[in-house]
Amino acid sequence: MDTTLQRALAGTGHLLFDGGMGTMLQARGLAAGELPELLCLTHPEQITAIHQAYVQAGSDVITTNTFGANRLKLAGRAQVRDVFRAAVACARQSGARLVAADIGPIGALLRPLGTLSFDEAYDLFAEQAHAAQDAGADLFIIETMTDLLEIKAAVLACREQTDLPIFATMTFEADGRTFLGTPPEVAAVTLDALGVDALGINCSQGPAELRPLARRMLAVTEKPVIVQANAGLPHVEDGCTVFDIEPEAYAQAVAGMVEDGVGILGGCCGTDPRHVERMAELLRDHAPAPRTIEAAFTVTSAQRLVSLPCDASRIAVIGERINPTGKRLLKEALRSGDYDYVVSQGIAQQEEGADILDVNVGLPDIDEVTAIQIAGERLSGAVTLPLQFDSTVPTALEAAVRRYAGKPIINSVNGKREVLDEILPIAARYGANVIGLTLDEEGIPTTAEGRFAIAERIVHAAAEHGIPATRILIDCLAMTASTDQRQAGETLRAIQMVKRQLGVKCTLGVSNISFGLPQRPLLNSTYLAAALGAGLDAPILNPGSERYMDVVRSYRVLNGEDSGAAGYIERYATWRDPYTTGAPGAVPVPAAPDAGSTGTSRSAAAGAPVADGARAAGSGQATCGPSTGGTGQTGAAGPSHPGDDHGIEHFVLTGRKGEAARATRELLSTIDPLELIDGHIIPALDEVGARFDRGTLFLPQLMASAEAARASFDVIKEHMPASDGLSKGTICVATVKGDIHDIGKNIVKMLLDNYGYHVIDLGRDVDPHVILKTVQERHIRLVGLSALMTTTVANMAQTIELLHREAPGTLVMVGGAVLTPEYAQQIGADFYAKDAAESARIAARVFG
Repeated sequence: MDTTLQRALAGTGHLLFDGGMGTMLQARGLAAGELPELLCLTHPEQITAIHQAYVQAGSDVITTNTFGANRLKLAGRAQVRDVFRAAVACARQSGARLVAADIGPIGALLRPLGTLSFDEAYDLFAEQAHAAQDAGADLFIIETMTDLLEIKAAVLACREQTDLPIFATMTFEADGRTFLGTPPEVAAVTLDALGVDALGINCSQGPAELRPLARRMLAVTEKPVIVQANAGLPHVEDGCTVFDIEPEAYAQAVAGMVEDGVGILGGCCGTDPRHVERMAELLRDHAPAPRTIEAAFTVTSAQRLVSLPCDASRIAVIGERINPTGKRLLKEALRSGDYDYVVSQGIAQQEEGADILDVNVGLPDIDEVTAIQIAGERLSGAVTLPLQFDSTVPTALEAAVRRYAGKPIINSVNGKREVLDEILPIAARYGANVIGLTLDEEGIPTTAEGRFAIAERIVHAAAEHGIPATRILIDCLAMTASTDQRQAGETLRAIQMVKRQLGVKCTLGVSNISFGLPQRPLLNSTYLAAALGAGLDAPILNPGSERYMDVVRSYRVLNGEDSGAAGYIERYATWRDPYTTGAPGAVPVPAAPDAGSTGTSRSAAAGAPVADGARAAGSGQATCGPSTGGTGQTGAAGPSHPGDDHGIEHFVLTGRKGEAARATRELLSTIDPLELIDGHIIPALDEVGARFDRGTLFLPQLMASAEAARASFDVIKEHMPASDGLSKGTICVATVKGDIHDIGKNIVKMLLDNYGYHVIDLGRDVDPHVILKTVQERHIRLVGLSALMTTTVANMAQTIELLHREAPGTLVMVGGAVLTPEYAQQIGADFYAKDAAESARIAARVFG
């Protein structure tokens, strides 16, 4: 390996990438509508010249012109292997010290938002990985990713199909999250666990704006962090897209990131050799700043990080209800393929205060490998909580964790050598956490010392597979007090020994303690308090049990997790204690419902039996939860009208389309269809949009809510044969001429369609005159235009000018990663849609 690369990966030296390619191509007058990757074949001398300019400016690494060189985007115009061979050759001919094979997004949405499967995405990336290695690249730079599952597919393809170092970066919006809602901490923790060599941020914003995001990554990973910012915001001058940060100002902003510890730098859109030259001067004879990382047990979904620091007392509740043992309705749902019911159980537990969801779909008469994948996919689209996959089937566990967007937990291994040999390699391969049960071939030891010995064996075996103690939870196994009361104390002693001597976190299935005894919630909650006092970190329990959650919320005050007891005070300020009001057994009532509370049992709203002592309960996580990278509550909430027994607003808000359709059928027997739309569905969608704006609900949940609304609309249409009457207006959407990126446009189309608009989708790379013809023939009032590439915004401006001239009265909204409100105004757009939710609000203003 090159010594400069070695030092950078070790954190002892800097590495400097190159700058933007698109604006350099534009400056050379190359065709804006041509796939830039094909220029490696048609104009190799021009590509080489751009690379040479960066080499002369001081770049250590030259990035190949292959950002979109995948089979899907090339669409038969060239072979992937030929493009990579030509691109690497151009980079080599420039005199590059190191050549990074560039891999960008596929250009299609993965499930559950889109139709592309994880395996299909993996195959596309694997083809690129093989082509890059065969062409002689030195490393990979996987960049500009917004979907954590997509970047995971790319990382696995590069890691499993080649032996080259992997750098991986995601792009973040102004709100500090990716397009699909992933914050920097989640990206860093997940990519680190997957085994990338360096990780970080590129594109979207300038260096000053990316600095705080980079700091959040630096705080949670020891891996080298890479940042390649844009040269500020774009604007139009003389028909060309230019950026507003000059090289000196860019370097000054980058200097702050270098002080923070960012070790690998470069530039993205709008940067050129002048920017790189100034960075080279900045980094000369400089070493990366040392960093101190707080060790922690971390688990993530695509949107949320739950962190349990090693040197602090924090707890995370693992919801246990997605487990068919003893649950007739869940068994029936799994056998019939009713995953809406599975999702409803996840949503209910999220609302009740769970931090992590255990997912067990094991039944002897179903295909568990397929079922656990579907359950994981559906839950990932509906809740923001991290998942814990629970199975005794190794192939099922591997299928689930491989295709999961985040860093999950595997439940579980134990001290049996066969189990360790089967499961630990899976956890190691995918960067998953693992639960270790203190049992082995001899069964469950009766003493704390015996359980500790097994725990120690598990920790040592995990270390042999490269799994550190920070990725392990030990379960010291709660035994039934009705058969041997001494075991309750032995379990607590074992927890104390494991925490003190092994330094690992502990979990426990608390409810086992009360089996066979009356008033189980009373005994369970008492034992939970004792276990927390002994050092329990992640209790596995039913968050619908109010006794449990009272203990959890109380303990978070005592361990300092609920700062200032704010969450506790908010919930219990006017609580009526049944033991002091003279009403034994009465249900305690909080001062006011927590954010998202329906005022009724959420378990009941989900169609689940209510546990003894359960009532409506938010978690208070917004103020006292262990998540350090998320917002706590996700915004899933109860009905806008608490008196609505059917809960249709709740089903739309939480994206439960099956239940939304059933509730719609019931309501149509008592109210008019239009009243149902205006009084229930639209208010729910408005609330969804508001939560999306507040950052408490993210794109996957937004789309799930839209799908639930669409399910309601479909039922309503059955009762209104003249279905055209339901359309709120016709909208035309298109990706402009020369641009083949249509993910954003497709999401806007889906959302508007589900909001009740008729959407005509003209596709991508659409000629302005085709758009004009459609507008004139269909009498369209609103057009949505999308562009991702800086080189195609000029075509967007031409399209807008043509529409305004030839179809007066037509309004145009625009969106895309390269656009800003100011930029949209400069090119003549009537509206700027910063995201899909904003496009729905614009449509409401136009057609309202």
